[in-house]
Amino acid sequence: MAGVSASFTASPITTAPEHLARVKYDGNGLVPAIIQEAGTGAVLMLAYMNDAALLQTLETGRTWFWSRSRQEYWCKGETSGDRQYVREAYYDCDGDTLLFVVDQEGKGACHTGERTCFFRSFADDPAS
Repeated sequence: MAGVSASFTASPITTAPEHLARVKYDGNGLVPAIIQEAGTGAVLMLAYMNDAALLQTLETGRTWFWSRSRQEYWCKGETSGDRQYVREAYYDCDGDTLLFVVDQEGKGACHTGERTCFFRSFADDPAS
């Protein structure tokens, strides 16, 4: 799927209030959200959601986040065209981390132009 441009559609995720009540937000009202690519299993990025961004993501089937630096909501891909379409949504055993399995449209998830934000390895030669 890497490098392939496909046409995906948004599919809302239906949930129950009991599930939403299990999400534990930090002191700033945020919870980390891991974004994983459906086709490859690659971890594409990590971002933060507040309760409104989580609801917007589930209701629209597109990933929405809270930008800690800009202090505003953002929908992945609205500027770059590299959109994410949610296929599955999970919360972990403690309720303090979210996982979204997505179809990634465009060249990738990272603002640097890489497919994933996790393209740097500690094992790589730092000179390269």
